[in-house]
Amino acid sequence: MKHVDRSILSVGALITLLKADLAGYDGPVWFRGQGLSAWKLEPKLLRGADKLSETHLINRFKQHASFLLDKPPRDDFDWLFLMQHYGMQTRLLDWSESPLVGLYFAVEQHHNHDAEGALWTLLPTDLNSKSNYRPAFKYEVPSFDDEYLKNYEPETIAREHKSRLYPVAAIARRNSSRMQAQQGVFTISHRENIVVEDVGQEGAARDHVWRYLIPAHAKEEIKQDLRRLGFTRFHLFPELDSISSVV
Repeated sequence: MKHVDRSILSVGALITLLKADLAGYDGPVWFRGQGLSAWKLEPKLLRGADKLSETHLINRFKQHASFLLDKPPRDDFDWLFLMQHYGMQTRLLDWSESPLVGLYFAVEQHHNHDAEGALWTLLPTDLNSKSNYRPAFKYEVPSFDDEYLKNYEPETIAREHKSRLYPVAAIARRNSSRMQAQQGVFTISHRENIVVEDVGQEGAARDHVWRYLIPAHAKEEIKQDLRRLGFTRFHLFPELDSISSVV
């Protein structure tokens, strides 16, 4: 990884480390909080030996969700975003352009309060360079409409079985209040479970990613600090069932 693991005990400690680690860098930076530091950067669909068929999951989700939607998704990527939104298994990983949003997700999971968490930091254009994406300008991050992302479409994955590509970072239409509030962005894996932190040719530096560790005893205090800064469940999930978090 680009930097060695270091622990943070407060929001202020995170800001101090970010200022040092990002000094002189002016490109995009993404963040992902995970309640357990042992978790790898791998999407739900590709974890474990018994992987479900993506086509099956999409078709079943469409079957049950279609009558509930005022406006159906326009393509399979939009269906994947919606599935991810509602907890289905996909090849996507959620990231945020905000370090405080990422930090919130690292400390808010109640079933992981007694375990060390992690805030992962990603340089998306560095990841994409290792994944052989060639941008039009230095810090461009492609959208899911980009021609290159067609290689990652569910239909393409289902149609052929010989290609093997690295995960890539991409921006998507923020078509929900939740995605906008969380400043959501994504990485998407291909057909194989190549974890994001391992992307790169053999012997190449894995300097596109690093993490900050969050001791279990620091989680509650960090969560309270985030609440003071306006990062509550309601602010990140602006929906009726989140109002109780601010009352």
